[in-house]
Amino acid sequence: MMRKQWGLIALATPLLLAGSLALPTTAAAQGPAAVAPSVRGLPDFTDLVDQVGPAVVNIRTVERMRAGAAGRGGQMDQEMQEFFRRFFGIPMPNTPRPQGPRADPQEQPEREGPRGVGSGFIISADGFVMTNAHVVDGADEVLVTLPDKREFKAKLIGADKRTDVAVVKIDSTGLPFVRIGDVNRLRVGEWVMAIGSPFGLENTVTAGIVSAKQRDTGDYLPFIQTDVAVNPGNSGGPLINMRGEVVGVNSQIYSRSGGFMGISFAIPIDEAMRVSEQLRSSGRVTRGRIGVQIAEVTREVAESIGLGKPQGALVRSVETGSPADKAGIEAGDIITRFEGRAIEKASDLPRLVGNAKPGSRGAITVFRRGQSRDLNVTVAELEPEQTANARRPAARSSEPAKPAGAGQALGLTVTDLTDAQKKELKAKRGVRVEAAADAGARAGLREGDVILSVANVDIQNVREFEAAVAKADRSKPINMLVQRGELVQFVLVRPPR
Repeated sequence: MMRKQWGLIALATPLLLAGSLALPTTAAAQGPAAVAPSVRGLPDFTDLVDQVGPAVVNIRTVERMRAGAAGRGGQMDQEMQEFFRRFFGIPMPNTPRPQGPRADPQEQPEREGPRGVGSGFIISADGFVMTNAHVVDGADEVLVTLPDKREFKAKLIGADKRTDVAVVKIDSTGLPFVRIGDVNRLRVGEWVMAIGSPFGLENTVTAGIVSAKQRDTGDYLPFIQTDVAVNPGNSGGPLINMRGEVVGVNSQIYSRSGGFMGISFAIPIDEAMRVSEQLRSSGRVTRGRIGVQIAEVTREVAESIGLGKPQGALVRSVETGSPADKAGIEAGDIITRFEGRAIEKASDLPRLVGNAKPGSRGAITVFRRGQSRDLNVTVAELEPEQTANARRPAARSSEPAKPAGAGQALGLTVTDLTDAQKKELKAKRGVRVEAAADAGARAGLREGDVILSVANVDIQNVREFEAAVAKADRSKPINMLVQRGELVQFVLVRPPR
């Protein structure tokens, strides 16, 4: 899945940060005067702070590094500290100005690296603390400070980068801990509160409303979107509802400046707790996989192929020998259900499959050439890191292009695939585009593309391609399933009028 091109910024911050605190601006939503509710006053968060605050912690991390590795960066950090001290009167926390001459790097083989700061919250009385994975990533030492100023050196239990959830453990008992809320009860427009350490400022409380739910910004998580002011350093802190329950873990902000710009994102607490339970039991998270690359289904494509409404996940490629391949799933299929649950959008599929237990057998429904088919797939385990297969260019045909009558009206010149090309492309059918102009070019087709089907009809050769194009309804766009490299997609070609 491709991540959306937003300015999403993880909220952990090094203490040597140069920046300014952005003041959040909010606007009251106004409806028609006739139905607008009467305003009785703003909510009071004081009791919530007293209730939840003792379980919210500050997390500092230290990375050990060679003294010589600091190089110019270390000098710039010192200059930045001096700039803030002189012109703003702001001492940078926990970074005392060095005294005396600089030591020779060769005489000090190791030094304490940059300190990072984040937030977290205690989820059990015996010292388990939840935070973000990026807060503790690369840390050699994790220090947890409680609101009562007690400080503990924490042990990393486990971290999952895919969901940005981590669990650390401090050696203490009888600790205050948070109550976990029900995300399903969370409503857009509901007041929520955050507690954390923005820019290293511990025990900072901010509040706002839930501005959206199920916001897609990642492969495995439907984020909670709020207008609560969170900034670098808030990472890992709790998002709290008015009942004093944690409903999310603050993780990202939408920003073009590096600071808060009115939109922040939190990991739903049910997803975070599911991950934390695996981390606490085994130190790692296992997820399912079926071996497909997918994309969204557009409204035009859905209408053109007879799906009706845009739903499901378009299979762009199937990994050879994968569970999907063994189950009979083909490139060009649209997966509409998995284990009885509807796939409304493409991002639903990796979440459902990821939550499936490796080795389990699940029912999967695909829409193929105008009909739904039920298949069974055995879920495999997703490896910690997947390496994308190298994309190889399609072999060029050694045969001259054969002009196609009906296809030529669409600006397409196609040829039959040779045996070598079929082997190279791992294609069992189709025709190769030798040239694309007019309607074909406007639709995005180009030389080297392989057309697999026309108007839901599979194509084996040029003759079948011609027949399918001739039969297609030219009063509306003609859908073509096209392979480019190892990926497939639907292309809508609009015939000339």
